[in-house]
Amino acid sequence: MSARIDDGTAAVAEWFDGRSDAALLLVLAVGLYALFTGVSLVLGYDLGGIVNTLRRITFLSAIYAMLVLALNLQWGYTGLFNLGVAGFMAVGVYTMGMLSTAPTTNPPGLGLPLPIGILGGVLAAGLVGAVASLPALRLRGDYLAIVTLAFSEIVRLTYRSPVFETFSVAGLSLGTGGSTGMSLPTNPIRMLFYENPQAVTSPPSAFGEAVFGTFEALGVRAPVVEGMAYAIALLFVVAGVYVLLRRVGNSPFGRVLKAIREDETVAGALGKDTRLFKVKVFALGCGLMGLAAILWRIGGLASTEDFRPITTFYVFVALIIGGAGSNTGSVVGGAVFASLLFEGPNFVRRVVTQYVDIGIGQTPNTIFEAVGPLASLDVTPLLAYTISDVNVSALRLVLLGVVLIYLIQNRPEGLLGHRTETAASVDLSERPGGEDR
Repeated sequence: MSARIDDGTAAVAEWFDGRSDAALLLVLAVGLYALFTGVSLVLGYDLGGIVNTLRRITFLSAIYAMLVLALNLQWGYTGLFNLGVAGFMAVGVYTMGMLSTAPTTNPPGLGLPLPIGILGGVLAAGLVGAVASLPALRLRGDYLAIVTLAFSEIVRLTYRSPVFETFSVAGLSLGTGGSTGMSLPTNPIRMLFYENPQAVTSPPSAFGEAVFGTFEALGVRAPVVEGMAYAIALLFVVAGVYVLLRRVGNSPFGRVLKAIREDETVAGALGKDTRLFKVKVFALGCGLMGLAAILWRIGGLASTEDFRPITTFYVFVALIIGGAGSNTGSVVGGAVFASLLFEGPNFVRRVVTQYVDIGIGQTPNTIFEAVGPLASLDVTPLLAYTISDVNVSALRLVLLGVVLIYLIQNRPEGLLGHRTETAASVDLSERPGGEDR
């Protein structure tokens, strides 16, 4: 009887915890939307511009949330230091492209239906992750990170190689496009709005015409409506990945992963094949990374420049911000990073350029020219140099560095890292009988 009561209490506690997580994410979304709506109004955007800004924020937040959730499964749950995130993303995207791109394009593909291409890309990323983990997982800590980073660069440079720009396998022509990249299939969200989603000049369907007409009357153009619909669809995908990984974490499989993170030797002593568990979690995480990359680049161009090590660094920063070991923290970290740290500097530049007369046309060419006038208390050359189009990416890195230093000194566990899930399935803070001894 007491066991049933305890199970019921645990279920109620989990339900309330889920509700608090949902409330937290809702408050975060409302706060970010309010912030960027206000910034858009300051910049003088009309309704179409505001919706486009929110579309961009929603899209990037969803993509980074998926990537951080996948990395959290490997690092936060299992303690695997995978610095090859970008490489596994590239495997998913390029495999999907070669499977689903039309044979008549350059580079050619197999022309298979898009769902098959997406599934193939996810499976390929997972399989490559499993194969790569076999020798790599004999290593730990920094050595594993070095191996996975090197593997990621090998993958990227292989796709970039002229040898694979166009090649044949069993009489079938395929290609990666080399340094020029690969055109990917059209975004599947177009099926909702167009009669022929594959054709760029296709007329809208009856539903699309009604939706576009309604929003165009409000000043929101059709491409913005289409992009916002896709961003909203991505939020549902994020929710699905979140639920999947939450169930994985609460399962016996997930408890073994957390035990490996805490002490692999003890987990092995209890009869668990830790290497097999690590291979499985590596494959699952890499498959999800491939899925996130596919949803990121679909309808556009796949280029090896999108999968440089800096992409892996961004995902790690987002996970550090949210807190390793927490799925909700992963979503929070992804959204905060994508909106405030990744896109934030662009909006700062636009606001300063519009409202502060800093003489953008006289932007210094070097840091010495920018710093020199500080001797006469003139900060405008430095400000112009900092927020110029060329240096805004450097400003982003500086901002990331400041945030990381602050977190390491004041909150090394991240925003929600204090909620790291333990390996135990029961509360170990209370002794049997409910009394201290």
